Amino acid sequence: MNEEQIINYIQENNIKKIKFAFADIDGILRGKVIHYKKFLDGLKNGYGFCDVVFGWDSNDNCYDNIQLTGWHTGYPDQEARIDLSTMRTVPWNENIPFFLADFSKTNGSSLAACSRSLLKKIAIDCKQMGFHPEFAQEFEWFNFKETTKTLQEKAFNNLEPLSPGMFGYSILRTSENSDFYNDLFNLLFEFNIQLEGLHTETGPGVYEAAILHDHVLAAADKAVLFKTSVKEIAYRHGLIATFMAKWNQNLPGCSGHIHQSLWNIEQNENLFFSDDDDNNMSDLFKNYLAGQLYCLPHLLPMYAPTINSYKRLVEGAWAPTTVTWGVDNRTTAFRVLHPSEGYTRLETRIPGSDTNPYLAMAAALASGLYGIKHKLPLNITKTIGNGYQDKKNGVLANNLYEATIAMKNSSIANELFGYDFVNHFTETRLWECKQYAKSVSDWELKRYFEII
Repeated sequence: MNEEQIINYIQENNIKKIKFAFADIDGILRGKVIHYKKFLDGLKNGYGFCDVVFGWDSNDNCYDNIQLTGWHTGYPDQEARIDLSTMRTVPWNENIPFFLADFSKTNGSSLAACSRSLLKKIAIDCKQMGFHPEFAQEFEWFNFKETTKTLQEKAFNNLEPLSPGMFGYSILRTSENSDFYNDLFNLLFEFNIQLEGLHTETGPGVYEAAILHDHVLAAADKAVLFKTSVKEIAYRHGLIATFMAKWNQNLPGCSGHIHQSLWNIEQNENLFFSDDDDNNMSDLFKNYLAGQLYCLPHLLPMYAPTINSYKRLVEGAWAPTTVTWGVDNRTTAFRVLHPSEGYTRLETRIPGSDTNPYLAMAAALASGLYGIKHKLPLNITKTIGNGYQDKKNGVLANNLYEATIAMKNSSIANELFGYDFVNHFTETRLWECKQYAKSVSDWELKRYFEII
């Protein structure tokens, strides 16, 4: 609906309140419910929102190492703008109208910390190059028979999973919890997040969902909303859903793979497909893949943004560890798929389910376009067999600090995203490393408390 239609909808349905939200640097939705008159007034001039939401971490602890905001600025309001094209109603919450917002201004400027604004810029660049970017993200996550209260009482230990045992692609396990399972599919559909598939994965209480593909910005919107929506629907069933990359060392991690292809502007030709190649890869596709391979070491924190992300990126755990690509090979960082012309695409397998989808998709698209702009040749040969053993082109950084320092010092990262974003983002990741470094873990207590 356009602005006039939305205003009419609100008035005709006697709607009194509107909900809107935006993603912070970690991809966590921050927002509020506002009076319908405030909503209408803000359509022209925007909505003031305290920029502390970009000045603190995922636990609301204020950064002391960033320039964008802080005690030195007084944490002022920044201008947020609602994107009317994102309107939907929340079927599990009185069908309240809901919108996504970002910190882009009408003059084209934006807040450096706003991940949605960053992706919008790259999507515009892609369009100007003559391409339509079609993307989708898939997620794995674990579900527990817990509440926010019991998590605290148990100190996140001895949690009860939704179902026991390792039972991937199980029909029985989803039948056992059919109310929750059906609510996920049906309520997400009503919320305009259509799933291509939903099933159990291997692990106690773990599900996987693939979201139908869409334009990159809409795909990222749906991915961000998917994570919060799953958590809210789980609450309704007395459950807790977690999108941690690796919540247990003895169980598989949770992926957030990104599928992507470039089409012509009319969206009737997949530009990644070619009949003249053994793998049906066009030269454009090869340039795009070459760009992602080349830029990967410079952008890794955008795919793996937390301390925990790197617990998933280990050998033999269904996540990549090397700079590799292969055809339908799940051991490589990049997986080429070409089942048909319409579905020829690239799967970027580095991201976990803990990613900020805007940043992960921005990294994928920007680095792919970099390869096209520079006509980078695909001079890394495809991996056949075990990608964990194919280390000739390098391995991924094995911790957030190492990956962040590489990005902070990278001219490639600054060229793709600008100094202001790179500086802010990498400082927030270094803050995360600092918080981790001064913590005392259960492992340390058990290993050293008595015996050392």
